[in-house]
Amino acid sequence: MKYSFLKISIPLLLLIIFMFAVTSEFIQPAPEKKLTIATGSENGNYYKTALEYKKLLEANKIEVTLLNTAGSVENIKLLKEKKADIAFVQNGILDSSETDIEFLANIYYEPLWIFYKNDKYKIDYLIQLISKKISIGEEGSGTKNLSTKLLNDNGITNENSEILTLNTNKSKQMLLDGEIDAMFMVTSHDSPTVKELLENPDINVLSIKRAKAYGQKYNFLEALTLHEGTLDLYKNIPDENINLLSTSANLLSNPNVPEELIRIFLKQVKLVHSKESLFAQENQFPNLLNTTLKINKEAKQYFTHGDTWLESIFPYWIASNIDRLKLLLIPLLTLMFPLFKGVFPLYQWSMRSKIFRWYKTINSIDKQINTAKLDELKKFMEELDKLNIEIQEETKVPLSFMGEYYNLMVHLELIQNKIKNRLNLTQINY
Repeated sequence: MKYSFLKISIPLLLLIIFMFAVTSEFIQPAPEKKLTIATGSENGNYYKTALEYKKLLEANKIEVTLLNTAGSVENIKLLKEKKADIAFVQNGILDSSETDIEFLANIYYEPLWIFYKNDKYKIDYLIQLISKKISIGEEGSGTKNLSTKLLNDNGITNENSEILTLNTNKSKQMLLDGEIDAMFMVTSHDSPTVKELLENPDINVLSIKRAKAYGQKYNFLEALTLHEGTLDLYKNIPDENINLLSTSANLLSNPNVPEELIRIFLKQVKLVHSKESLFAQENQFPNLLNTTLKINKEAKQYFTHGDTWLESIFPYWIASNIDRLKLLLIPLLTLMFPLFKGVFPLYQWSMRSKIFRWYKTINSIDKQINTAKLDELKKFMEELDKLNIEIQEETKVPLSFMGEYYNLMVHLELIQNKIKNRLNLTQINY
């Protein structure tokens, strides 16, 4: 019986292996677990945030390389040249005409801070910076891009003012030394430079009265209020409510990054940015709002539906590999269903074929009893006795087939009695 079952199961197993081998040729191999992220300067918030990503990603066996840059403009260039997989970029720099870069997420607010030298005149409007010496951020930075837009809106150019493109550290020092009148910087509220300048009594921060108007003109800008005493209640920093304009930090990618890497990257992004912060509520970030760029397919899927059922059960890479095999499993299961459906009848036939073979022997003897001579009848009786021993002792029949087994035994005994009767009649005649 075991041999008969193996004759069925082994070919079936070989067929399954063959199907796996053929289908696997059409499955894309697992991606190389490497990511290159363009950040910003080592003193900036982009780099600080990227270090958090790096730590989490490396815990998931992904090799991460960080590229220090001048900022958003340079990061975009690295994405287009495929020298970076993912990059931090200030919202509003790119528009929908970009087709070779994809949007992954907004991750936090980036307020625009305009610091100016404290003098007897308080500045309430950007237009009051005309004729001043202003630093608007270094070349290649998002700060310069946004500052240029706002200054142009207020008619401030190099023709009526002195506009410099300096990095944050240089700008701060020149402002403190009185070498420039104002500086622009786009960064988080917890930037050490922001805190230092807010605490300095010789430096003021511009509270933008028309912040909401700028927000209506540029959909990537939002008006925020930094309330009095928010950063330090004891020192009362700031010492009045401040109207700020804020853009947001974006994560962008080039379209060639594998979906598995994008997804596990976004899982770490969510861990880092979903907490409540000074300007954002819990789970407000990351999000897909306020963008005209093409949204990455995997990012849209993840932020719309969250973790898959497999990801809620297995570690990510196990869930990912199972998901990759769905191309193989769907046609395989489709084919295997009728195969498995036919296995039980085939097994039944295999088991019954043994019983039917015994019936064939019994039936052959039964047909010869009436014409058999004495010696032949004795020979038949010996055959049936041996068959009886074989059936009872040498053959194991599953419980599900005991009905056929007992029917066989009854019929065997019937033929034995028939031979005995013929033997008695034959001996009397002799």
